[in-house]
Amino acid sequence: MKAKLQHARRWWAVVSAAGCLASIIAAASVRAQLAETAPDQMEGVGVEEHLNRPLPLDLAFVCAEGKNVRLGDYFDGRLPVILTLNYSNCPKLCHLQLNGLFEGLEGLDWAMEEKYRVVTISINPDETADRAAATKAKYGKTYRVPGSENWVFLTGSEQNIRKVADAVGFFYRYDPVGKQYVHMAVIMVCTPEGRVSRYLYGVEYPAQTLRLALLEAAEGKIGTTVDRILMFCMHFDPTRGSYTLAAWRLMQLGAALTLAVFGVVLGAWWVRDQRRSPPPAEASAQNPGESQD
Repeated sequence: MKAKLQHARRWWAVVSAAGCLASIIAAASVRAQLAETAPDQMEGVGVEEHLNRPLPLDLAFVCAEGKNVRLGDYFDGRLPVILTLNYSNCPKLCHLQLNGLFEGLEGLDWAMEEKYRVVTISINPDETADRAAATKAKYGKTYRVPGSENWVFLTGSEQNIRKVADAVGFFYRYDPVGKQYVHMAVIMVCTPEGRVSRYLYGVEYPAQTLRLALLEAAEGKIGTTVDRILMFCMHFDPTRGSYTLAAWRLMQLGAALTLAVFGVVLGAWWVRDQRRSPPPAEASAQNPGESQD
């Protein structure tokens, strides 16, 4: 019985090893096939970060309401701006990206045009203002973002779109086979004066990340005191694409708080001691043995 049990264990070990080996071989085969068959669609597509570079604010566009505007109309030195480059007829990626952005903005619970702005420029020069308006209306009905009616969706010429894209390092191209634009999923958080402050990648934008990026772009001019303290304790980690606690800043804040508490305690002790000590005149009266010459 014992021999049969050992034999079964050995057999099970052999089967398990064979299964693992087969999985590894299959996975390697799949990767090899993808590498061989994947179309070279991403050539010339990507993002080159141009932090602190000014945007071409004098460029002309048409807003979703059909009015002629300048990009600089939305950078008035008052509010930070989230800039996205998308288009309404994008088959999938743009929808995922804008969905993720609006979900994050829902959690942010800040009103557009009060704390920040969102400006989307269509990378499709053939997109009309009516089509942009329909996209804007759809997101306004789908998501409960305060002030979403102030979302700015711009259309314009190929030349002006490219100038903005080049300024922020956003490289894309049109695929005539798939009849779509190939591009990366990224948003740019800009200063109120129109300079690129931060790049956030992917199709999910947590509310806390958006909050900190906007605080950073606005240099602490928006948000509450708690937000500003939190911003002081955080720094952006480009490898993670998010904000993490900064140990040195936490030490600085802890030292400052310690000194503040120590000062308050010493001050309270000094005041109490002063109240307990009698004035000099009273002290002299309490010592009748001392005579004056």
